[in-house]
Amino acid sequence: MPLQKSQNHPLTWAGMVMTLGIVFGDIGTSPLYVFKAIVGATGPITEEVVLGGLSCIFWTLTILTSFKYIILLLNADNRGEGGVFSLYALVRRFGKWLWLPAIVGAATLLADGILTPSISVSSAIEGLSGVHAFSGIIFPGNMATVLTVAAIISLLFIFQRFGTKVVGFSFGPIMLVWFTMLMVLGVPQILHNPHVLASINPMYAVRLLTQHPGGFWLLGAVFLCTTGAEGLYNDLGHCGKKNIQATWGFVKIALVCNYMGQGAWLLKHVGTDLGELNPFFEVMPGWFRFIGVGISTLAAIVACQAVISGSFTLINEAITLNFWPRVRVKFPTVVRGQIYIPSVNWLLWAGCMGVMFYFRSSDNMEAAYGFFIVVAMLMTTVLLFGYLHFVRRWALWLVLPLIALFFTVELANFVANAVKILHYPLLLVGVVLVLGVMFIWFRARKIVNSFIQFVPLTDHVQALRDLSDDKDIPKYATHLAYLTKADNPAHVERWIINSLLARKVKRADIYWFIHVNYTDEPYTMEYRITELIDDKVIRVDFNLGFRVQPRINQFFRRVLEELDADHELEFRSKYESIKRGDFHTDILYVITERVLSVENEFSLRDDFILDAYFALKTLSMSDRDAMGLDPNVSVVEKVPLVIAAPREVPLVRVGRKAT
Repeated sequence: MPLQKSQNHPLTWAGMVMTLGIVFGDIGTSPLYVFKAIVGATGPITEEVVLGGLSCIFWTLTILTSFKYIILLLNADNRGEGGVFSLYALVRRFGKWLWLPAIVGAATLLADGILTPSISVSSAIEGLSGVHAFSGIIFPGNMATVLTVAAIISLLFIFQRFGTKVVGFSFGPIMLVWFTMLMVLGVPQILHNPHVLASINPMYAVRLLTQHPGGFWLLGAVFLCTTGAEGLYNDLGHCGKKNIQATWGFVKIALVCNYMGQGAWLLKHVGTDLGELNPFFEVMPGWFRFIGVGISTLAAIVACQAVISGSFTLINEAITLNFWPRVRVKFPTVVRGQIYIPSVNWLLWAGCMGVMFYFRSSDNMEAAYGFFIVVAMLMTTVLLFGYLHFVRRWALWLVLPLIALFFTVELANFVANAVKILHYPLLLVGVVLVLGVMFIWFRARKIVNSFIQFVPLTDHVQALRDLSDDKDIPKYATHLAYLTKADNPAHVERWIINSLLARKVKRADIYWFIHVNYTDEPYTMEYRITELIDDKVIRVDFNLGFRVQPRINQFFRRVLEELDADHELEFRSKYESIKRGDFHTDILYVITERVLSVENEFSLRDDFILDAYFALKTLSMSDRDAMGLDPNVSVVEKVPLVIAAPREVPLVRVGRKAT
């Protein structure tokens, strides 16, 4: 039974405007800092650096953003959803090791959620240094600038708990104004110096990288022009492939026009030092500077919102795929896909504050920003190879040259950024910690689940029938439901049988065994019924997509309502004092809280992983809360989990009396 259907995103003007606000905020604000990073690192402005930098920008946008993401990856959708975990869900059955690039890509994308707000908002606010009224107050690295940026970012994170439904409709128009402004600012500069258009020739990029002293290392700054491409793929499900592909044409033209306009302005100042000047703001007329900074700040906020929302979605998927501890997920609005995760929200806020007060200016953040994004792109390329070859069945002679092209560009950028990232050890430590949490949670659950003992449920169904019919035993519940991990409908965990028949017998009218299976598709909501004893022992299998929250209490009540409506089970005789259809008052769920037994003996590696896993569990949600079960309809049983108990105990009795 499908409980929810996926939505299509037809190509419409409204959809394209919405796409501008949701998808292109990150990559759209890159002109704020890219050229400043390129030229500011080379000393006096030279034509070789300007034209070579422009050529690198143009071809990076073409090869990576247009070709890899717009053409290839947007077609690698998982029932309309994109992102590193959606891609992993498509290819994971083709390689047991593919979880590794998935979690590395996810960890570095979370770093993007910290760095994007800091670098985007600070770049916009620093533009006020060119406004006469603010020139002595606001400038890069100044504490007044840092505090202003910190206040804006803090308000943005505080607002997350309310959702973005109220102001979300304005994101598209804001970004439409932004991209129009980029184009309007760039075109007049190009008309005054059309020589800048020669940079489309890729030879300028080749000469910069191979002949200019230190030219190769400028790739670290160039790569910032495509930082939002990974987020573009993550937001596929919010807007749809057609809207993104159609809108990208306008976005790319606006970006290229602005970059070319900045390049034309720089060519007029060859031989001078850029200093603290930002060519993005220098191409603005003086009377427009304050307005331009205001629009830039709004665009930066929209970009931040997109990245923050993407981080929430990423962690939500990680929870479902068993890469992250279960934490509280809220739905502040009725908008599909809009979620709020308080712990992640404040983790990102703390990271932004740390980055802002440590680096103080956008210039100091650029290398770290580019490094984490290029790592995420490399991991996506690995998964893309698996998708094209194993899922789409493309021949190796076609796949390998494409992957080699992407790897060449991304590895070159990785090397250029890796040299600088060593100066930011705290950021590296933070990403490694996130990666460690994902690794420990994934591996520990694999270890624990591999030692769970399953027994045939069919061997015990007659005992359950006899128990249910034994009126001498007090009834424990009318509907007694156990959550089971057994994939086979004919099996169940041994501890469940012990709970029912050994530890403390539990008589019920109907025994239910509920299993949740997370599918490789994002929004699947189906269930299947298997009756082992008619109207007595029944198994319910829920197939839920990896983006669906497991609200078991709601889902199971829906199952009972449909069974009652179809007269497959007769409830009326069991509910004489309860109005028809009100099932929740007589359902009791039994869930387990697994704890390590004192008898465990395992390897040093497993010992560390499991100790860390159970330590993380103390910080995460309980299984009862994670499954959407209220305390008044559920009980929790602690079950010692013996991973590897010693087979023999060398215990010898002494002093025994002779008989």
